[in-house]
Amino acid sequence: MIPPQEASARRREIEDKLKQEEETLSFIRDSLEKSDQLTKNMVSILSSFESRLMKLENSIIPVHKQTENLQRLQENVEKTLFCLDHVISYYHVASDTEKTIREGPTGRLEEYLGSMAKIQKAVEYFQDNSPDSPELNKVKLLFERGKESLESEFRSLMTRHSKVVSPVLILDLISGEDDLEVQEEVPLEHLPESVLQDVIRISRWLVEYGRNQDFMNVYYQIRSSQLDRSIKGLKEHFRKSSSSSGVPYSPAVPNKRKDTPTKKPVKRPGTIRKAQNLLKQYSQHGLDGKKGGSNLIPLEGRDDMLDVETDAYIHCVSAFVKLAQSEYQLLMDVIPEHHQKKTFDSLIQDALDGLMLEGENIVAAARKAIIRHDFSAVLTVFPILRHLKQTKPEFDQVLQGTAASTKNKLPSLITSMETVGAKALEDFADNIKNDPDKEYNMPKDGTVHELTSNAILFLQQLLDFQETAGAMLASQVLGDTYNIPLDPRETSSSATSYSSEFSKRLLSTYICKVLGNLQLNLLSKSKVYEDPALSAIFLHNSYNYILKALEKSELIQLVAVTQKTAERSYREHIEQQIQTYQRSWLKVTDYIAEKNLPVFQPGVKLRDKERQVIKERFKGFNDGLEELCKIQKAWAIPDTEQRDKIRQAQKNIVKETYGAFLHRYGSVPFTKNPEKYIKYRVEQVGDMIDRLFDTSA
Repeated sequence: MIPPQEASARRREIEDKLKQEEETLSFIRDSLEKSDQLTKNMVSILSSFESRLMKLENSIIPVHKQTENLQRLQENVEKTLFCLDHVISYYHVASDTEKTIREGPTGRLEEYLGSMAKIQKAVEYFQDNSPDSPELNKVKLLFERGKESLESEFRSLMTRHSKVVSPVLILDLISGEDDLEVQEEVPLEHLPESVLQDVIRISRWLVEYGRNQDFMNVYYQIRSSQLDRSIKGLKEHFRKSSSSSGVPYSPAVPNKRKDTPTKKPVKRPGTIRKAQNLLKQYSQHGLDGKKGGSNLIPLEGRDDMLDVETDAYIHCVSAFVKLAQSEYQLLMDVIPEHHQKKTFDSLIQDALDGLMLEGENIVAAARKAIIRHDFSAVLTVFPILRHLKQTKPEFDQVLQGTAASTKNKLPSLITSMETVGAKALEDFADNIKNDPDKEYNMPKDGTVHELTSNAILFLQQLLDFQETAGAMLASQVLGDTYNIPLDPRETSSSATSYSSEFSKRLLSTYICKVLGNLQLNLLSKSKVYEDPALSAIFLHNSYNYILKALEKSELIQLVAVTQKTAERSYREHIEQQIQTYQRSWLKVTDYIAEKNLPVFQPGVKLRDKERQVIKERFKGFNDGLEELCKIQKAWAIPDTEQRDKIRQAQKNIVKETYGAFLHRYGSVPFTKNPEKYIKYRVEQVGDMIDRLFDTSA
């Protein structure tokens, strides 16, 4: 049970809390009443504000609409004024631009093109809006005048600034192809950069606005002239350089300033000069021949101008390729893409036709030379043809996209050269076989006939042009002529493209044919000599000359491709002629040969008949020895080694026979005047034979 004091205290505590809650409730109630009052006041204020806004809106909206209408009217007025100003400006274009158009675009192309743009817009406006107005005719006339001035400026810029490429620069450009080290490409500036940009802008304007393609004709005519003149200038450079110094030179520009060029010789093609140098080597070794009367024109006497013309043409062909490539790069910047190929085709025609015409002239000259049997002149075709074939891939690339007639010009020239080359080879072989000179102008000393040296010199040229000469022969289906089967694996899709191995075999067969014809002709010529010994010396010298020439020029390896025993065969022929020559001494040695001498007993007095026989033997030997030495002294064996060999062999035979005869009869009393018959000692006989084949002794 709770004590009374605690219960009283608890009741007081509860009453206090209740009193506080009542006070709080009374405060909340008062606050709510105030809040309601404020809410009512706010609602009243908002209602009043809404009413006022509605009144304001009803007043502002009409004003706003009126303002919008006024703004729209103002904009329309401004647009109208702008259009009027724009239209009026077209009426002033003619007067504003007339002075600029009259003075022309020179030196102020940007301003001029701006004026032309204004005129163009005026023309378009009047055409669309007032086609019958006099202003249209005025601006049209001004536009045409301006276009003509631009065309004239285009022509003027191209004419004044297009320069011929100097021969020195062209040679530097094409000489880089032969250098082993990679060099910077020689730049070709056909037009100054500022001028080029003006030309490009004018051409683009003429295409886009001028609707004119005449400037393309102007372009190709001017550039065509420069290209043609550049190539002709190079050719003239060769002529002048060769006439002044003998060899044209070209300054080399890589890694050097252009004002301090270093001279270097232009690479020369392998023509007749190499063979002439070989001939000089043979002469130093005693293998030179003396001129006979062959109707083959001597190769040594060939005019150096042929080499100059050949070099010039070869370099002009290379120059055309390089310059044409450069021209196409320039053309791509100036001429619209769909007109580039046609314009380029027209641009290169003059220069290309000039090269082709010169090539055909070379072919025509070669044909005439063949008729004259001047085969040295025909040799100019070989280096040219080889170069044309080597350059053909670049030619084809440069001419890509041109007309078929343009593309076919080079192949046509190559075919013509192959045809005339094959004709020259065949006629040369036939001429060697049928050379008619058998009675006149034969070398009196038995040395090499000019026909032989000419034939060898001609064949030596084929070493440098094996594939070219092989293609010439193959192009005329000469495989059947030489009985060489055509293996399909040795030919490509082209009728005149053969493997190098087949070309070598075909050329080897041809060379063997020429050598065979030469041998037959030499045998025929040798019969002109009444003395068989001189005939043998002539054939010996000829065969020896041919063999040594084949060995020194490496022709022997080419011959061996189809004739393995050629070298041995020539050595056998040489030995055979030596033996034939030695038989000429039998009429001397037969007098003193033991088989023809009388037999007598030592110590027994000789009978008159026996003494007479011995006298006759001595006299016959002496007379024969003197006669042969006198005759054969005038003969010649240029090869020192062969000359010494033949002398020594003959000296051994004669000295041995004469020594035995002299030993047997020198002390026999067959005459009262022994010095009359015993005229020579054995050593003297040897000395006399040592002076054979020596016209200076």
